[in-house]
Amino acid sequence: MARRRYIQAVNEALMEEMARDDNVILIGEDVELAIFGDTRGLHARFGPNRIRNTPICEATLTGMALGATAAGYRVIVHMMFANFLYTGFDAIANQIAKMRLMTGGQLELPITFIAGYGAGMSNAAQHSDSAHPALMNLGGLNVAMPSNSADAKGLLKTAIRGRNPTFFLEASARGGQMGEVPDGDHLVPFGKAAIVRAGSDVSIVTVGSTVRTCLDAAQVLAQSGIEAEVIDLRTLVPLDEAAIIASLAKTGRLVVVDESRDRCGAGSYVAAIAADKGFEYLKAPVKRVNIPNVAIPYAPAAEAAVLPSVEKIVAAVSTIAARRRAA
Repeated sequence: MARRRYIQAVNEALMEEMARDDNVILIGEDVELAIFGDTRGLHARFGPNRIRNTPICEATLTGMALGATAAGYRVIVHMMFANFLYTGFDAIANQIAKMRLMTGGQLELPITFIAGYGAGMSNAAQHSDSAHPALMNLGGLNVAMPSNSADAKGLLKTAIRGRNPTFFLEASARGGQMGEVPDGDHLVPFGKAAIVRAGSDVSIVTVGSTVRTCLDAAQVLAQSGIEAEVIDLRTLVPLDEAAIIASLAKTGRLVVVDESRDRCGAGSYVAAIAADKGFEYLKAPVKRVNIPNVAIPYAPAAEAAVLPSVEKIVAAVSTIAARRRAA
């Protein structure tokens, strides 16, 4: 088992899948230059027919992906930042998410969109959004958000081999994070959450960029006698509801941590599932730790103030753990 940086694991997955299948092509803005590092070396190995820079026009880029896939290719689209999905949203929301249904299953769309999301790098409001709630709401799309190197490689390979459009969202602030990656043809199934820390007192459900923060918070909580179970959802569509309810049944308390805005965020959806399908297990209100309904600031101190943090997670858990002691 080798150690790889998060972004290196993504690059390795791209290399392996393009070598495996000549029908896989990669298009995107500056993919030849590999500004993020995840497409490094691909142009030199596979050439301009399979690795192609596109104009800086996301509406064109997403439309190209649809057409190329309809022509029989497996297309990887690198959008750079998740905010850029908004400018390419017509083809995504009105075509790609709906085309398989509208053609009665005659047209499959094995498109993998790659985009860096999230704050923590002082990239300012137009480059720091977490766009997954909007994607979750469309229907017809998968949404994968790996938190570590192994899942980054395994989920990306699963996405590229899949039959449906998938958004593979890279945690921008985690690109340099090291982790072990299994040897061989490593794939991670969609819709299967991971228990990254076992616990009995409270369930912390999270995904992507906030998993590391939740694990750090769990260590702090353990010092005060609160054992938190941390669930990494890995994918939001499909979502492992069974893992959420199973953990809630064990602990009776739930905190959902997500790097999206408070209003209509992914955390709201998980909380709704808990209330709908796990109400009988709840011993305290569900708490959410996310981002206020504001644009992400540029200034590092202001940016840090709106993000989920260890302190905010510990405070949320402590609030509902106090009910345990009072009971």
